[in-house]
Amino acid sequence: MNKIWKLFEYGYLLIAIFFAVETFLNLGKDKVYFFAIFSVLALGMFFFRRSFRKKFEKRNKQ
Repeated sequence: MNKIWKLFEYGYLLIAIFFAVETFLNLGKDKVYFFAIFSVLALGMFFFRRSFRKKFEKRNKQ
């Protein structure tokens, strides 16, 4: 089950990278804010899910 959670974590990281690239490719257009916000949100979700998983693993080891 732990491997599945790691895959979801890195899925959020891939989504963040994708939206960051789209942000830089569309700098002069109106969609920039949409892509930038989703990039930041996906990156935040990556770190949130990572810390939550590590806390869960630490609690289960005790």
